Amino acid sequence: MLEEVERWLGRRSWSVADRPLERILAAKRNTKVSVVLPALNEEATVGDIVAVIRRELMTEAVPLVDELVVIDSGSTDRTAEVAAAAGARVVARDSILPRIPAVPGKGEVLWRSLMVTSGDVVCFVDADLRDFSADFVTGIVGPLLTDPDVDFVKAMYDRPFGDTPGQGGRVTELVARPLLNLHWPRLAGFVQPLGGEYAARRSLLERLPFPVGYGVELGLLVDALHTVGLDALAQVDVGVRKHRHQDGQALGRMAAAIYRTAQLRLSRGHLVRPRLTQFERGRQGFEPRTYAVDTEERPPMAEITEYARRRVA
Repeated sequence: MLEEVERWLGRRSWSVADRPLERILAAKRNTKVSVVLPALNEEATVGDIVAVIRRELMTEAVPLVDELVVIDSGSTDRTAEVAAAAGARVVARDSILPRIPAVPGKGEVLWRSLMVTSGDVVCFVDADLRDFSADFVTGIVGPLLTDPDVDFVKAMYDRPFGDTPGQGGRVTELVARPLLNLHWPRLAGFVQPLGGEYAARRSLLERLPFPVGYGVELGLLVDALHTVGLDALAQVDVGVRKHRHQDGQALGRMAAAIYRTAQLRLSRGHLVRPRLTQFERGRQGFEPRTYAVDTEERPPMAEITEYARRRVA
């Protein structure tokens, strides 16, 4: 590990306990905080997450979160209904920036969320978390409120796989961590580089391109490094993250998208073949299934006309 990264770990890696809620609230002043939950068919968990945030962080006694928005990206279950009933403002993905046709993908939802939120600090939380704790929000928002030199904060945590601790981040360990260590070694200190819980200043997010799919977390992290430097990035230990795990085939598609995001940032050149073929056993033996790998990125939101007009207004 680079000496610079070792120093960074000592200076920019914290525990949620390092910033008591009272200190965070005292530092908030006029800063507005938005929490965004991207959601697709998460009716089993989204309501509990919204309820915890409203009950613990959106009260007169604890006014940390000013805005709680669930972006529904085409759910076919009761995600939108459950989220609204729990107290979130629910916005349909396709209703945001209708001039630009939406494409499937998590990054697409996060990018569009900047258009319908107004917080100076934007906090992203995945909607499939179980046993959710408000620490996931206070932990990553805290440094942005107490330290003006920090612009981007990721949560770190243990990710159990079933009853086995520390084995949940399969794509992280097999794809993302090797890529970062080999090509962006200054980011080697991040424990959960692909984690979906992170917060950043709007002034940074609106300047970054957003990969539309699973590559969004790696893309934002790499681009944030190049935009504001390592010392403006941080991470906070918030405990344990429990969520719904995907099967191996889905993880393969995720890995391909992440590799493609890294490849584009390394070369900014032509992609040879943005396709991934996987195999499933069928009646006639193993049958190939070919999927397109996300190759599209949304430009920095600051370049979007509607967003610029909103800022002026």
